Amino acid sequence: MNQLFYGDNLNVLRDSLKDESVDLVYLDPPFNSKRDYNLLFKSPKGHESEAQIGAFEDTWHWGEQAEREFDELLHQPKTDVAELVKALRAFLGENDVMAYLTMMALRLIELNRVLKPTGSIYLHCDPTASHYLKIVLDAVFDVRNFRNEIIWHYEKWTANSRSLQQNHDIIFFYSKTNSWTFNVIREITSNLANKHKKGYLIGGGGGAVGLVVYDKENPAAKEKIESGKYKVVYADKDGKPLSDVFKIPFINPVATERLGYPTQKPLALLERIVKLSSNEGDVILDPFCGCGTAIHAAQKLGRQWIGIDITHLAISLVEKRLKSAFGAACVFEVHGTPKDLDSARDLAERDKYQFQWWAVSLVDAQPFQGKKKGADTGIDGLKFFRDIDQKDARKIVVSVKGGGIKADDVRSLMAVREREGADIALFVTLEEPTRGMAGDAASAGFYESPNGKKFSRVQLLTIDGLLSKRQRAEHPDYEPDLNFKKPKGEATGKQEGLKL
Repeated sequence: MNQLFYGDNLNVLRDSLKDESVDLVYLDPPFNSKRDYNLLFKSPKGHESEAQIGAFEDTWHWGEQAEREFDELLHQPKTDVAELVKALRAFLGENDVMAYLTMMALRLIELNRVLKPTGSIYLHCDPTASHYLKIVLDAVFDVRNFRNEIIWHYEKWTANSRSLQQNHDIIFFYSKTNSWTFNVIREITSNLANKHKKGYLIGGGGGAVGLVVYDKENPAAKEKIESGKYKVVYADKDGKPLSDVFKIPFINPVATERLGYPTQKPLALLERIVKLSSNEGDVILDPFCGCGTAIHAAQKLGRQWIGIDITHLAISLVEKRLKSAFGAACVFEVHGTPKDLDSARDLAERDKYQFQWWAVSLVDAQPFQGKKKGADTGIDGLKFFRDIDQKDARKIVVSVKGGGIKADDVRSLMAVREREGADIALFVTLEEPTRGMAGDAASAGFYESPNGKKFSRVQLLTIDGLLSKRQRAEHPDYEPDLNFKKPKGEATGKQEGLKL
């Protein structure tokens, strides 16, 4: 069964994944970029400024958690790693870079444990910390198991005029042992294809000690071969093996593939990695799965998969992505998200923001209130709907209460609805609303659709009712894809030929 986990990937790896159970690991962890990343949502015209929320903060600090994980590294069995992190700390000190590397080292050890002997790992990074990560990978996976430093090359303009344009990321490719799964992918560029058809010589640059030819009967090739001056290699007619430079376009901000996640990578990039280092039926793991591109590629190519992320924003986005792209054909289990009232209450007590984001997803709304400082707007989620024969989208505001509810909460939401010009307001709560609250909600009246159907302007929904499917948000729904960007439909199938 395919698995999607909400939680800290270190805990999930230790508690839920067995030794040598994974064939391929791809991870695109935070880069320690010292930036905050916003998740952008699809919104109807006129609402764009509201349609974003903080997805994650890529800033690390040395503190109690880093000190605890550093101590774990010193006492784990891999002595090479222990010696390395001690040396790094002596060089770097107790700073943000060292905190980041400590976090990564502990997780890379667990990823090494769960990989099968024939397995491989691809770690995606940028120049912020790639030089340090390479050393950590050498210690964890053994420098002898380093396979490639892959350059993902793309075209993207930046505003910096005092240095060269940064148009590549780095992907480190390591195997677990010296016997690893690898499928040769051949590529025929239009240039090579033309040369092959015309029988031209390929190669022989520099001192021309070697010569690669496609057609040894070509007169020019024959003359060169018979001269005996060159070591001749006959190229495969299907093309040359893939190089370590992947020329795959960056996803531009308006591309249909983009789902709004700030660090989303192209599906073509992940498909290539999955094809290179796994076979149909193998298990693919992404421990920082974000919006789920690696999982999407694995599903599309007939692999099994495991995804882990520490935010409900990401987990909810992956669920919607898979259901939209693959429908009922994609069967998976979600772990760590509340399944009953007790687990929902536990989440609310541990992290009110994660609870709010999860609760908002129960009514298929976009989260609105992030972890930013400032006045509480009274809005935790937004939802839009299109009514019959109406051009403009209508707005729904959502308020989530994870703690105790007050008598005037519903009246406050009614005021927020009017202030925001919303047609409907949803009050989502752990506790059962009081009779007075129900009366206040009823006094707001109804939104009447042009088809004559009426919907309560203020709807009281409990977590228990939503989980049990006894309750749902009621509103017109003449454009179901209005709230989230969705990928094109896919079919899970067999891997096609290994040629580009």
